[in-house]
Amino acid sequence: MGADEAEVFGVWSRNLTLELRREKVESVSESVLRGLGLRAVIDGGVGFSSTSDLSRIDDVAKAAVSAARILGPDSLWKGLPGRSPVTPVEGVFDRRIAEVQADALLEIAEELLSGCSSVEGVEPVSGGISCTHSLEILINSSGVDLSDEGTSIHLALETITRNGSEVATGSEFDNSRSFSVNARAVGERAADLARRSIDGISIKTDTYDVVLSPVAFAEILENTLAPSVSAENVQKGRSALAGMLGKSIADPRIQLIDDGALPAGMGSSAFDGEGVPSQRNVLLEDGILRCYLYDTYTAGKEGRASTGNSVRSGYSEMPRIGIRNLIVSSKEPVDVLEGVHEGVLVNSVIGAHTANPISGDFSVEARNAFRIRAGEVAEPVRSTMIAGNIFDLMKHMDVGGDARAVGPILTPFVRVRMRVVC
Repeated sequence: MGADEAEVFGVWSRNLTLELRREKVESVSESVLRGLGLRAVIDGGVGFSSTSDLSRIDDVAKAAVSAARILGPDSLWKGLPGRSPVTPVEGVFDRRIAEVQADALLEIAEELLSGCSSVEGVEPVSGGISCTHSLEILINSSGVDLSDEGTSIHLALETITRNGSEVATGSEFDNSRSFSVNARAVGERAADLARRSIDGISIKTDTYDVVLSPVAFAEILENTLAPSVSAENVQKGRSALAGMLGKSIADPRIQLIDDGALPAGMGSSAFDGEGVPSQRNVLLEDGILRCYLYDTYTAGKEGRASTGNSVRSGYSEMPRIGIRNLIVSSKEPVDVLEGVHEGVLVNSVIGAHTANPISGDFSVEARNAFRIRAGEVAEPVRSTMIAGNIFDLMKHMDVGGDARAVGPILTPFVRVRMRVVC
């Protein structure tokens, strides 16, 4: 139909989901998704169309080519990526998940609820388990012809406890590429968090040492720092890190790596959303910014190679730049509670999506927060707000030792100095 280049991205996936409502199974459902997305290129203009009805492939081709013509030429387009050696990633496929049936999810649900019931006075509110088995293909006119298979499991539970008119909630989750999850421990942690959060105290508005859990810090990172290392945002002047390569932007102990080939990583696969082999990219080394994250188009603008950071939300979405497995670590990890005379521990936050990804400013609600006294976690704190700037915080940040995977972000507890508003 006249396209200069073309690319097909296809997905087949099976998802088995169990939902809990209080102590009962509310539903068990299975869905199978299949579809193709097509990018057609004419003089650098990229058109896109997709379908879940494979009898309409001709219509998809026509729509993609028509969209490319309407968009018009783009002299900055350097072409779709060609064939490169691709190495399979270990730990991203587990046949037990691929072949899972409803009875296995029922057993996991029983373990979740059993863990919750082991904590006196706490009840489950909602939760669920989801197992996904997917196969992705990517074929383009430059010789790329790839496929990759993966699995994942996600489980979560939200709990509640009451003391008269006082109410407290707690939630916990786990995710993995293999079937090795401890559902009982998830239930216990969710219930224990609710129990410890009841009868919170008020504290005065001030600047404190704040310890952020992996969940809380991952939420903030995803909405502040992650967009700032996107080459697209840098090139369009939408990043505070533009022009900062080779400069110190964080504490010299901090290391930040994005690794699309991390064994068993939640964001791992053999290749990215355009067929570029996944790789390990050092973003921060000794606190110095070493690189940005590129897809093929933004890399072509600078005459360099893609970093393998094109990601897709599904077959019906165009690829975009995104993190794969963002890993936070320190050359000198510390006990983040040690030495904190008066501080606040924050287990999770609400509202991180309202952060300013350009300036790095954020103001979020702190959930399941606790007072820290003399290096020990003490009383629960009533709902508070925390506010800061990610780039300022990272210049004086202490990082713990044991990282936890929160989706595609792996981070330990961190300690920062920030404003707490009550």
